[in-house]
Amino acid sequence: MPRIRFHKLAAIVVLAATAGWILTGEFTSVGSAIPEPEAPPAQDKKAAVETPLRTVAVVVPPRAMHARTIRVSGTTEANKHTKLAARVGGIVSDLPVDKGSPVREGDLIMRLDAEGKVAAVEMAKAMLAQREAEAKAAERLAKSGNMAKLRLDSAHTALAQARSQLEAADAELARNEVHAPFAGLVDRVPVEKGSAIMQGAEIATVLSLDPILAVGQVSEHDLAELEIGNTAEVKLVNGKSLEGTLRYISREASPQTRTFRVEIAIANPELEIPAGMTAEISLHADKVQSVFLPRSVVTLSETGDLGVRIVTPRNIVDFVPIDLIDDTPQGLVLGGIPDDARIIVAGQDLVKTGDAVNAVEADAETVKRLVGQLAGPVN
Repeated sequence: MPRIRFHKLAAIVVLAATAGWILTGEFTSVGSAIPEPEAPPAQDKKAAVETPLRTVAVVVPPRAMHARTIRVSGTTEANKHTKLAARVGGIVSDLPVDKGSPVREGDLIMRLDAEGKVAAVEMAKAMLAQREAEAKAAERLAKSGNMAKLRLDSAHTALAQARSQLEAADAELARNEVHAPFAGLVDRVPVEKGSAIMQGAEIATVLSLDPILAVGQVSEHDLAELEIGNTAEVKLVNGKSLEGTLRYISREASPQTRTFRVEIAIANPELEIPAGMTAEISLHADKVQSVFLPRSVVTLSETGDLGVRIVTPRNIVDFVPIDLIDDTPQGLVLGGIPDDARIIVAGQDLVKTGDAVNAVEADAETVKRLVGQLAGPVN
């Protein structure tokens, strides 16, 4: 029988030992049987360090009654403006006015050559006198019974006809004259004495400049804030500032711009202000209670609303929406802010609603700038 070599025997032994170990199942605990070192005991957690409160500066601004200013561009216009025209054709025989002449209501502006119209009036007067005498004689005869009633009626009819002819002759003569319809200033006189004109030809332009009007257009959003009698300031292109009164608000918007015409009457006794000048109109609406703050105080909420941040009595930040009453060169005039509200004027953009803060009164210089300097324009 052949001898088994040593290396073969060793291989068989190793194979048998490996198979026995696998059958025992002890290989599944490799690594898990090694005891893990115990975790060190948990250390006591330190008390959380509180974050220091952010410091903000607050101020309680004074309140005042303020009238919102609505600014519009416009022009000056005459209070009255008319172009006088000839009622009949003829030759200009009298022209007592020149360009720039002041006139009173009823003053003669122009007279045409009568051309026989005066004679027609005199003839109508004579005819009327004759018919009046005939009518009186007919009445006496009718009372005495020497004239029939029918002839008396004919005499009265002739008298009425004569009166009508005189009125027609007077009216025809009156058409030769043109008179001023109101007191004002003659602006244009396009005719000359001795010239021939046709019926309807322009004779003169008369303007009434006292009061002078400043006319502009306001938007439909501003219309509800205006009332007849509101005060207004008008600054002319030459730098002159005037005061006036809102006397007219159109109730029909322009189809093109959706704006409404407004008229401001300004006293102009010396007729110094001409019509047609460019003007900047500042209309003052009714006064409302408001506060005056710089633009830097206004901020946005998380939802995008415009307002200011305030500090409650418990030193919690809150947000208050605002009503923009007016926007002036010095700052904003705001409404809708609660009474005695402490408005954050420094640090408002570093906090949000619900934050607890350390609220301190603004320093004297800030208060002077916010209150003293800015409170001036509020009226």
